[in-house]
This record gives sequence, structure tokens and C-alpha cells, in this order.
Amino acid sequence: MSRTIATARRVLQQLSHDPRSIALIVLLPSVLLVLFKYIYNGQPAVFDRVGPQMLGLFPFIVMFLVTSVTMVRERTSGTLERLLTTPLRRGELIGGYGLAFGVAALVQAVIGAAVAIWWLDLNVNVPWAIVLFAVVDAVLGTALGLLMSAFARTEFQAVQFMPLVVVPQILLCGLLAPRTSMPDVLHWLSNVLPLSYATDAFTELTHADGFNGTMTRDLTILVGCCVVAIALASLTLRRRTP
Repeated sequence: MSRTIATARRVLQQLSHDPRSIALIVLLPSVLLVLFKYIYNGQPAVFDRVGPQMLGLFPFIVMFLVTSVTMVRERTSGTLERLLTTPLRRGELIGGYGLAFGVAALVQAVIGAAVAIWWLDLNVNVPWAIVLFAVVDAVLGTALGLLMSAFARTEFQAVQFMPLVVVPQILLCGLLAPRTSMPDVLHWLSNVLPLSYATDAFTELTHADGFNGTMTRDLTILVGCCVVAIALASLTLRRRTP
């Protein structure tokens, strides 16, 4: 555990010296929420219905991109190879990265939720649950980014995984059309994609009076997907790019 925390501290220190990455992680989701709000400025009901889902979707996308590119950069620069010559295990290394970006996700989610609820007047009954699911969504993006980075040789290839991993989930998660109205094959496929459960949870939050059983199920599935993705990332981690 101490080596995992030390790895997380190192990653956070690196982030602290990169203002552009800080702005991308912390501010970009809030900026996109503001933009989305004013696109539908004359239709507040649209923002109340879709805004919570955007609060989970934007961090998911941002953290996937940042994490996958960062891990590829660490490998191509030789940093991972040097770290793995120490007693540091692969699981501890991946856990450290996950912990560091999880802290970043927490800050991101708190700021995004504060902007959405107190500035943009997003109408939700369970504000703390919005923050919780936004954090889990961002961690899910981090976990998938860590996993996909193992299959990319360059930073450009890491970015190319977004159309493969992220875009299909956006199309099938129920954001654009109810999942129940999709053809059976697409409905079945949406059931195995984690972002579908995040969308279901945020949709439930728009009208629920409290944290209910449906949200508990969705949260359990999302956390399970994060754990599985991080475990697979530790198994597929390579020391260097061939």
C-alpha cells in the first residue's frame, strides 16, 4: 500500500507541474456544462433532463483521454521500465495511477456538480449522489484508459481508441434514445456496456427523492467494472513499447 501511495503522490506531483492537464481535468467538464446549458437556454427542462447525464459523460471522456495518453507517454519515455525494475509490482503501479487520477476525478466532480447545481440551477433532489456517480464515471474512464493504453504504441494510437471504446457507449447508453426502444441486438449490447448503467443512474436522479435500489444496483455494477478494468490493466501492462 505504501508503494501505491508513493506512486500516486508522484503522479499528482507531475500533474501539478502541468497547468494544461490541470485545466483539462478540472475545468473542461464544467466549461462544457456551461456551454450545454446556454445552448438550451430557452428550454430549461432539457438541461434538467440531460444535464445530470452530461455531468457524468464529460468526466468519463476527459479522464479516458488523459489517462490513456499519460500511460503511453510513461511507457515510451522509459519511465515504466525504470519503475518496474524496482520492487514495485504492476498492480501497485496501476493502483497508484488509479488512486492519483481518482483524486483528480473527485476534485473534477465536486467542481462540476457545484457549477451545475448552484450556478446553472440544475434541478436534482440528491446532490451528493450526483457527485458520487460523477466520480465513479470519471474513475471508470480512468480505468478503461489504463486498460486501453496497453494496446497503444503511440499517444496518437491511444487517442484513436476513443472511437472504439467511448463513442459506441455514448450511442448505446440511452442518452440519444431509450435503450428499450433499440433493436434486440443493440439492447443486449447496451446491457454489457458500463456507461449504460451510469446513464440509467443519472436519469433516475432527475426524478428520485432519495438513493434507491436501482441506483445501488447501477453503482455496484459501475464499481465492479472499474475494479475489473484496473485488474486487467495490471495484467496487460507492458514495460515498454515494442
